[in-house]
Amino acid sequence: MQNNRNYFIAIAMSVLVVLAWQFLYMNPRIEKQRQAEQARLEQEAKTAPAAGNAATPAPAGTVNGALPGSTQANATASRDEAIAKTARVAIDTEALSGSINLTGARLDDLKLKGYHETVDDSSPIITLFNPADTKDGYFAEIGYIAGENAGGAPGPNTVWTVSGNDKLTESTPVTLTYVNDAGLTFSRKISVDQHYMFQIEDTVSNAGTQAASVAPYGRVTRYNKPTTASVYVLHEGFLGVIGTAGGLVEKKYDSVEEEPIANEKATGGWLGMTDKYWAAALIPPQDLAYESRFSHFTDGQPRFQADYKNDAVSVAPGQSATMKTLVFAGAKEVPVVDGYARDNSWFGTMFTSLFTADKTVVTSYEVPRFDLLIDWGWFYFFTKPMFKLMDFFFRLVGNFGVAILLTTIVVKLLFFPLANKQYSSMAAMKRVQPKMEELKTKFGDDKMALQKAMMELYKTEKINPIAGCWPVVLQIPVFFALYKVIYITIEMRHAPFFGWIQDLSAPDPTTFINLFGLLPFEGPTFLHLGVWPIIMGITMFLQMRMNPTPPDPTQAMLFNWMPLIFTFMLATFPAGLVIYWAWNNTLSILQQGIIMKRQGMKVELFDNLRGMFRRKPAATK
Repeated sequence: MQNNRNYFIAIAMSVLVVLAWQFLYMNPRIEKQRQAEQARLEQEAKTAPAAGNAATPAPAGTVNGALPGSTQANATASRDEAIAKTARVAIDTEALSGSINLTGARLDDLKLKGYHETVDDSSPIITLFNPADTKDGYFAEIGYIAGENAGGAPGPNTVWTVSGNDKLTESTPVTLTYVNDAGLTFSRKISVDQHYMFQIEDTVSNAGTQAASVAPYGRVTRYNKPTTASVYVLHEGFLGVIGTAGGLVEKKYDSVEEEPIANEKATGGWLGMTDKYWAAALIPPQDLAYESRFSHFTDGQPRFQADYKNDAVSVAPGQSATMKTLVFAGAKEVPVVDGYARDNSWFGTMFTSLFTADKTVVTSYEVPRFDLLIDWGWFYFFTKPMFKLMDFFFRLVGNFGVAILLTTIVVKLLFFPLANKQYSSMAAMKRVQPKMEELKTKFGDDKMALQKAMMELYKTEKINPIAGCWPVVLQIPVFFALYKVIYITIEMRHAPFFGWIQDLSAPDPTTFINLFGLLPFEGPTFLHLGVWPIIMGITMFLQMRMNPTPPDPTQAMLFNWMPLIFTFMLATFPAGLVIYWAWNNTLSILQQGIIMKRQGMKVELFDNLRGMFRRKPAATK
């Protein structure tokens, strides 16, 4: 009994630590991020029309001294002003809008048409890229470093000329040209698919009399970190697959601020930066070796940068060389990102076809392991199939909330044999409870003899005392996988359920402090408790009442307080996860009741509920 008491006290302390972390650290951080984002939006609304003189940006820092330029001037311009001051080529596709800056042939003006900043469709669409001389600078650039006899190679400050079509669409690529002082002509054909992949095909022609060499480079540069609150289940920062056979490299912004990362020289792969839902990635020419790094610069405008430099390419007189580079800039939609990837493994092939109701048409560029752009985590083999199953149901019913409920039913059916064994074991343990009490009375403090007698009893009655633990242990990865799916996948962002739940990836917006919206004010974040967390708490309470109250006072206290603790702890979790838990509890109550009836055991729920309100007899003196 003493061991049990210590065990439950340890559980209680663990839960309290998690609860304290949630309320004292995560909730204030989330509130701070929300206030910062609100202030940012208000400031943008005030300053959008403003005009002024902006500092001309200088190119970024070097890769081991190789990229041209030195410092980046401090950004002072508004976004509209920065866009208006340079010649541009418009971008207009089904998914994207923006423009290409002809100075540097830089992608620095890009918005995502299919996504809004809030659940309100009238809110502004998501802005991904911003020009270099704005405070939120974020851009991608492909250029060259001059080698022997190359003259001036196109870099950050090179002004390109448009040839022919002056608007980039899915069906109309644009061509840019630049002729340097050494007789080299750089012709750049930029095309884009119906989603988020830009293809840059450069042809370098040598009209001179000597062989010339140039080294392609690419960089993604941004000034600021993401505004979302950082959590342990999500990676935001630098990432890449360096080399065709390389593994995923992930580095947080904070770690790169402390120490830059120089990756090993490789051929093939990709690199870039990722936010929770958006990413920018460079796919260098897959047949040329390159050096790459993840860096943070503090000279001039502080900035983060993922960049690479290919080995030099030699172009003989009268000859030309062609190089193809890809730039991904957009939303991390699962079918789109998977479509860009090359995954010939049995796992990739199986889950590309299994549970795939999505008919999204994606041009395959066979980018090595590009599906890892989405942070599926260590349990990739479990998390991604969970999403595939959920997405399959979504394509059928059109509601991700309902898809979560249907996925829960499927998971319950898969675990039914184990759950049946669990509840059968619990029923058997109840059946032999009187015999166990007799053994305790018989052996008293002789724990060794009592343990031996109980093992004989289990053997005689054909009971496995730990059988009831396995279903609980095995369902932990299910819960984690679902949490990961709901938190990281853009498909869950702003996905409605019914009623007041308009975003399954956000907490339940109601709170009991203002009577769930009836009173005209918002309560503090640490007291936020919505309708669905309360429903979850009730279902958890009822599920625990399906079993007899433990005789030990410590265990009984935990038995009573656990639902309330979890109700507050899950109040700030995504609504989709809370709905899953409430639905899972409801199914568990029904499942346990049916199995117990089949085992001929009494369902304790109603007796336990009545016992809570029954007046206890007065103690005899």
